[in-house]
Amino acid sequence: MLLNASETLLVIVDVQEKLAPVIHQRDKLIGRMRWLGEIADELNVATLVTEQYPKGLGISVDDLSAIIENARVIEKLHFSAWQEPQFVDAVKQSGKQQLVLMGMEAHVCILQTAIDLKNAGFDVYVVEDAVGSRRESDKSTALQRMQQYGIEIISSEMAAYEWLHKSGTDTFRHITKHWIRG
Repeated sequence: MLLNASETLLVIVDVQEKLAPVIHQRDKLIGRMRWLGEIADELNVATLVTEQYPKGLGISVDDLSAIIENARVIEKLHFSAWQEPQFVDAVKQSGKQQLVLMGMEAHVCILQTAIDLKNAGFDVYVVEDAVGSRRESDKSTALQRMQQYGIEIISSEMAAYEWLHKSGTDTFRHITKHWIRG
């Protein structure tokens, strides 16, 4: 199934100050998250952010602040965001069926959230180039496990082009002006 911007909820999971420095290729990953988050913002794709125990891990990284200012931020203690009542309420209130996940860590919070969302009946997409773990092997194992479970593994460009749907529009021209940087 292709993504549709009006049916998508972008979920940014736990990209926090004290966790980000230990993530493999963190700068590249955060850059892709920011890039896709900015496009989502331009296309009015709803965004939800989680922060795992922010008293200990800090708040979301500054590099994502422009995206996060337009999003609802939910604190959590469970690794799976779906186990947090506030998150469940926010997802249900959004009315969206397609949930696109990016963030940290792929083998813990992304994996558990994705599986729980899939079990709850949502169409779940994980952005491969916008999720990370401390070890590359944990990330690749998590992506393989999620794919075996029926979760769609996509790239940030796949999401962007599917949301855009076609070229030749003012929106397409406006957004693609900045893709050379992406």
